[in-house]
Amino acid sequence: MTRGHHQKPPPEPSNSRVANQTKRKHRHDDAEESHCSDKNSNRTKNRRSGIVSGLETQTLIPDSPRISPNCNRFDHLSSSPRKRRKKRVRNSRATEGTYRKWVSSSCDFSDCKDKLVIVSYNILGVNNASNHPDLYCKVPPEFLEWDQRKILIHEEINNYNASILCFQEVDRFEDLDDLFQTEGFVGVYKARTGEACDGCAIFWKDKLFTLLHQENIEFRSFGLRDNVAQLCVLELIQNQSESKYTQASMSPPIRNRRLLVGNIHVLFNPNRGDIKLGQVRMFLERAYKLSRQWGDIPVVIGGDLNSIPQSPIYQFLASSELDVQLYDRRKISGQLEYAYQCRDFRFQNENAARRGAWMPNPKPLLYRWSDEELRLATGIGGVTHVQHQLKLCSAYIGVPGSSRTRDNHGEPLATSYHSKFMGRVDYIWHTEELVPVRVLETLPINSLRRSGGLPSEKWGSDHLALVCELAFADDVNGTE
Repeated sequence: MTRGHHQKPPPEPSNSRVANQTKRKHRHDDAEESHCSDKNSNRTKNRRSGIVSGLETQTLIPDSPRISPNCNRFDHLSSSPRKRRKKRVRNSRATEGTYRKWVSSSCDFSDCKDKLVIVSYNILGVNNASNHPDLYCKVPPEFLEWDQRKILIHEEINNYNASILCFQEVDRFEDLDDLFQTEGFVGVYKARTGEACDGCAIFWKDKLFTLLHQENIEFRSFGLRDNVAQLCVLELIQNQSESKYTQASMSPPIRNRRLLVGNIHVLFNPNRGDIKLGQVRMFLERAYKLSRQWGDIPVVIGGDLNSIPQSPIYQFLASSELDVQLYDRRKISGQLEYAYQCRDFRFQNENAARRGAWMPNPKPLLYRWSDEELRLATGIGGVTHVQHQLKLCSAYIGVPGSSRTRDNHGEPLATSYHSKFMGRVDYIWHTEELVPVRVLETLPINSLRRSGGLPSEKWGSDHLALVCELAFADDVNGTE
């Protein structure tokens, strides 16, 4: 392979190596006499062959014995292999910050008739964004504008083919209602009590479900601050073709499927673990009672719990019980410890972040709780043990994912990112009558960190939406 400006000499008539050497020597002896003419001749030949000076990124391919007249003999390389590798890495990093992929269960759900796509999404209230500018100091102001964010949120949800939406921090419900009505959604909204302007909203596809029952929980009524929660009993609308087939047959009609959908935004204050635990406890108690009243129907819960997977509150949800005297009430949600471990988002102790879901406390220390704190947390003064009767599973643990986005127990590493926090506080839980078919992966930690913070040009909130597809367990097992 030849590089540079030297023109390849024409083929010699003789195959003799000695004769070729003699001719090259003769041309060298005559070089001074023909210098000007050779220089002009070379320029002309170079222009015809397309070679220019400074060929750092071009390679001349040796002549083949037979070359088509239309064949390009020169292969232009844009960069060295190392530069090309770096470019691919840059492109990959840019893509991973704007792309989320589905991961599916190893089980076969192709025969399941009824599958639901559930979304839980803290969409960042407009007032919350404007009242806390210190959380978004690295976010360009235009990315915080609601007119842009609502379009991004709407476009994002459209990509998921969702059946049910659980939104938190909603303070522009009319805007969302107008946007999602065009996609066939109907919804209900519950604003927080007190001075706060945001609340929770549940939307569902009108062609898929009928609303049978709705109720709200105002935690203020129980001394548990101004947060609220929603509970809706939905019934799947039977397919018309299935209905006609059932009527034509002598078999009894199949009862339409029903499920209970819960939506909650738990108090943020990390120091008030008694109130946070009390809100979760009351929410789960009411969800269980409604499920029993409507025939032990399945339950799916979405929400921002303001608690990390290593926290006692997570333990309570997953194991159905908790002895509160084993924990400091300021550490019930795990937010303070996690923020310390992940200070400056450098993850000095990244293994601690990846330990994942709740681990037993190795120190059997007993902490003092006042009777009032116990009453708020457990519902009864003087009682230190709290339980719930729902058998809950975290949807993301049910579908294994990448170590770049999950901790060792399968929970996403981060669902929220701003200048003072990066971690997981959002969840989708379901009872055993439902099984996860697939989930939408979150973004890798490194990709989030490079973005400088959320919202961004691609994502309309400082949280990431959690999305999962669920099937009914009896449909999977063929026992319907």
